[in-house]
Amino acid sequence: MSNKTIISTDKAPAAIGPYSQAVKAGNTVYLSGQIPLHPETMEMVTESFEAQAVRVFENLKAVAEASGGPLADCVKLTILLTDLANFAQVNEIMQRYFSQPYPARAAYAVKALPKDADIEVEAVMVLAD
Repeated sequence: MSNKTIISTDKAPAAIGPYSQAVKAGNTVYLSGQIPLHPETMEMVTESFEAQAVRVFENLKAVAEASGGPLADCVKLTILLTDLANFAQVNEIMQRYFSQPYPARAAYAVKALPKDADIEVEAVMVLAD
């Protein structure tokens, strides 16, 4: 695909596997799942679920901006949680980063996430022409 661009920024954690932070194809950007790694230290944020979720959305925001748009350009989020008891708190934190109209979203409970994270979020964004 000739119109594919790999997105990378040091303002978000480096990939911890064989993947890119994001891939831009045309005006659509596919943002890889972010876990609560601090980009400068690559250490996990562990003090609370809220701190983990905020770090995840900050990481997504950094990748979105490196892709050429604001986080508000996201059209779809997928949220992975190790405990659905955190669902309401995710909703509250997400509203700090998004306003209406909200992106489409799916949320799933999973058994485990990389580095024992409690949350991972991936996104698809469409950049304005």
